[in-house]
Amino acid sequence: MEALNLLAVDGLGLDDVDRRVLLAVIDKYNGGPVGLSTIAASISEEPDTIMDVVEPYLLQLGFLERTSQGRVATRQAYDHLGKKYPAQEKQPRLIE
Repeated sequence: MEALNLLAVDGLGLDDVDRRVLLAVIDKYNGGPVGLSTIAASISEEPDTIMDVVEPYLLQLGFLERTSQGRVATRQAYDHLGKKYPAQEKQPRLIE
């Protein structure tokens, strides 16, 4: 366990890069959707590294979702990182 602490790996196995990806989506892009290239550029990582190394585990944990518009952070990701999940915006009604 001490070795994991030295490597900054948390109890779920997330390391610094995993957290940087999630924090970029949550903090910089309001939880998404955001494209892979944009995430990569914002944390100075290669898109292939994120797609092949980081993303599969985040998808498996349910922390990230792929949509047709881009990647979206889930409520579980917010909870794990201690971030407040944004309230769902209600779609305005045309007729009251």
